[in-house]
Formats: sequence, C-alpha cells, structure tokens
Amino acid sequence: MRIFENLNFDFLGKRKIFYIVSAVLFFIGFINILFRGLQFGIDFKGGSEIVLEFEKPVSVGEMRSYVDNIGLGNVELKTFGGERGILVRTEVQEIPAELYPKIVSNMEQEIDKLFPGIPKQIVDSTSKSVTFAFPNPDTTNRIVDLLYEAGFQTGKVSEELDNTEMVVRVGIADWIKINLKEKMADNPFQVLREEHIGPKIGKELKQDAVIAVLFSLIAMLIYLGFRFKFIFALGAVVALFHDVLITLGLYSVLYDVIPGLNLEIDLTVVAAFLTLVGYSINDTVIVFDRVRENLKIHKTMPIMDVINKSINKTMSRTILTGGTTLLTIFVLLLLGGEVLRAFAFTLFFGIVIGTYSSIFVASALVLEYANRSKKKVQF
Repeated sequence: MRIFENLNFDFLGKRKIFYIVSAVLFFIGFINILFRGLQFGIDFKGGSEIVLEFEKPVSVGEMRSYVDNIGLGNVELKTFGGERGILVRTEVQEIPAELYPKIVSNMEQEIDKLFPGIPKQIVDSTSKSVTFAFPNPDTTNRIVDLLYEAGFQTGKVSEELDNTEMVVRVGIADWIKINLKEKMADNPFQVLREEHIGPKIGKELKQDAVIAVLFSLIAMLIYLGFRFKFIFALGAVVALFHDVLITLGLYSVLYDVIPGLNLEIDLTVVAAFLTLVGYSINDTVIVFDRVRENLKIHKTMPIMDVINKSINKTMSRTILTGGTTLLTIFVLLLLGGEVLRAFAFTLFFGIVIGTYSSIFVASALVLEYANRSKKKVQF
C-alpha cells in the first residue's frame, strides 16, 4: 500500500513558521513547569499507595468524605480500573504516632467483642505491628482466625503447638479499613495492592530517571555522529530534547485542566519517554538515510531540495507507521485504565511531536547549518 507516492511539498520552505510553533509550545510548557510544577507519583516523592476494590460502585466524592479526617494528612483519591476501584494515595509511609494508641484500642475492643473478658497482654509493639499474648493456644488460634475474618492482618507468632501469641499488622491500609468498615458496611471491599516508598528512595529514583534519559540522548549523539555526520547527529539529538521537553510540558499544562488527564510522573512514564526517544530517533534516521542517499545521487541539487525530496519520499512510510501506532496507542489511552493512561498519553503525543520534529527540527537544523556555513554537505 502506497500513499503520497508523488508528494512534492515544500516542507522546509515553511520551516520558520514551525520554528515559531515550537518556540510557543516550549515556552508555554516551560512557564507551566516553572510556576505550576510537575506532579510526581509515589515512585519519586515517596508515600503510600493503596488500591481498594469494592463489591458495588463507589464515588470518589463519597470516599473523600470518609478519609479526609482520619489523620493521614492530605489524601488523594482516584478511580482505579472502573467504578468499583479506588486508588488512595498519601505521603505518609507509616501510621503516625498519635494514631497508634487509637489503633491498639480498636484491636482490643474487637477482641473484647469476640471474646468478652478474655485476659490479654501486649508483649511487643513496633511501628508496623502489635503482638498480643493469650492464656492458651486454642484461644489464640481462634482469635487469629476471627480477627482475620474481621479485616485485620493477623498471624501466629510461631507455628508451635503451644504458641499463645498473635501478631497484628499495623499499616496505612489497615487504618483505612478500620475507618471504612462501619461507614461502608453495606459495600464490603478488599485491598488489592499496598505500596510504600520512602522519600530517600524516591529521590534516588528521580535522579536515576533523569540520568537514564540523558545517557540515552548522549548515546544517540555518538551513534549518529559515526553513522552520518556530526551536524546530523546534533540535529537528531536537538529534536529529541525538543520532543521530551514539549511532551513533559504537556503534563504541567493539562494537569487540573482536562478531566482524566491529571497525570503524574512515575517510573512507567520514564519508560514511555525512553520508548519515545527510540521511536523518534528511528523516524529521524529514516529521513537522514534518504537524505544521504539522495546527496550521493543528486550531487548538484541544492541541499534544501534534497532534504525536501527525501522527506516527501519517506512521508508514505511515516504516515503508515505512525498512523497504525497512534491508532493502537489511542485505544490504549481510552481503554487501558488508570495504570496505563500516563504511558499511553506520553507515547501518543510524543509520537506526533516526534514525527513533526524529524522534519521541522532535525532536518531544518541540517539545512540551517549548510546555509550559514556555506559548506557543501556530502558523504
């Protein structure tokens, strides 16, 4: 299938218009990043992330009224995967000290409700668990099972037959479950996932992500410098910076503006940016390959005509490859759910901008160099 087979459009003749377009997009993104900032996910800023799945549909507004004042600070809520899923995110990694006595008291009340008047003793406690001791092993086993059924994360301290101690986990998810159990008694739920990342690890991951992107760009510069000429390599890498920075700016511009696109930067997004770098450079290399080929064939043709001819000849491949890729990613963006939305968004807009930059940034930079240096580009 061939389309645009005899295309003859003066792309680079319009390049100054697109210089302005790129500058405006970059400026808008830069201003938004400078004043509004970027929203980082739990991978980078640290905190706790809990995914709850309810038996019946639940609204974020309803949930917010239940969790806003439970002592976990600023709690962020999002739908997750459908009407029955809720993503709870907080910057707290473990239960605050002031809440700890309330949780222990709640456990004791639950035990007294199940076994009124039973002797019990707290023999150990940490920031993440409480250990109770009971009179005999049978009672201990029974309480472990009943508390587990009531929603507590319980276990026996030892599997020995004479074990009389029970450990109960104390975590963010457990505190949320305790608070929601009575308020949403008619809509039971389970915890699908609970993740905790400390701020130090988040900072290291952020640094590693930036290094990964920069190293990939440097590797591209070296590779293209050997494969073509340095000016071609420089044009391609400038185009990659252009793609990454403008796509990153969109994250800041669209946050809290378009419902469903309140996207955060996490490790999945970093993977999308690295994928974008690979896709964009591939598109640029194909154009440059055709430029090199045409420079050898049309030795007396002006460099602007050679590049235009090369872009026109590769446009059919660009439209078919980019179009089918975008169609797939668009479906992923619509139907992929909360987890894949940021990844799909990055690739979708990144591919559009990457295709644009192959023509109006990478190729245009080569032309500007040739015009200003008055040197003939040849291989």
